[in-house]
Amino acid sequence: MEIQTQKEKAERFRGLHQGSKLLVLANVWDVATARLVEEAGFRAVATSSAAIANSLGYPDGQQISRAEMLRVVERIANHVELPVSADLEAGYGNSDEAVAELVPAMIAAGAVGLNFEDGTRDAPNPLFPVERQVERIKRLRAAADAAGVPVVINARTDVYLAEVDEPVTRFEHAVKRANAYRQAGADCLFVPGVRDRETIRQLVKSVEGPLNILAGPGTPPLEDLHRLGVARVSFGSWPFRAAMGLFRKFLREVNKRGTFSAIEAEHPSYADLNQLLEE
Repeated sequence: MEIQTQKEKAERFRGLHQGSKLLVLANVWDVATARLVEEAGFRAVATSSAAIANSLGYPDGQQISRAEMLRVVERIANHVELPVSADLEAGYGNSDEAVAELVPAMIAAGAVGLNFEDGTRDAPNPLFPVERQVERIKRLRAAADAAGVPVVINARTDVYLAEVDEPVTRFEHAVKRANAYRQAGADCLFVPGVRDRETIRQLVKSVEGPLNILAGPGTPPLEDLHRLGVARVSFGSWPFRAAMGLFRKFLREVNKRGTFSAIEAEHPSYADLNQLLEE
């Protein structure tokens, strides 16, 4: 993709975080799901790292390599006209060099945004130190500036998701991290693991930038999130897990009953999917 085209897509994607409409991202894991998102009229495509990893036989948590993840992102970006944001976990490497290389690699794959998280998956130390994560985000921003593409950095903090600290201190901790990441150059702040309206309302007031909420069971409807001031809502691996759930239900029904009603509901036809994927 030409840098100028990518720059325009990045600017368009950034603008979607500032508009009067809630930015809704139904996370995808391959070209077919991305094309379905585009066909449905969504304004951008976002990948789910967990869904992509699982679909390729890896558990979540940076068990897949950066190169293999970005090969899927590249295939998606090459088959849709919408801006593509890639979930790139914690950057697939802790070194400064790994972080500096992340943005050029994602730009080469055609993405114009990325999720970048502070979780370490290390139980004794579940989050990167704030100062270290701030430096990592600054490196991402500098790399994007050097490439001439205003990459949208969605900086994620896992304070709530990983249940870091005591519940009474989590809000303050999450806000501190989100605002530090914003000052470091993040465009949007992602706080997964929060569902109740009052906490979301207070996050919107306290976080100094657009707020991304992860939708899950018990999350308020989109209309309510919009009224609360949320800028962006994503679904993570939930749609992928739902699809896997349907497949598991189908398998159990076939094995136990010899019937297959689980997959008789409305679905794209053979011809529809082939037409969807035509160049």
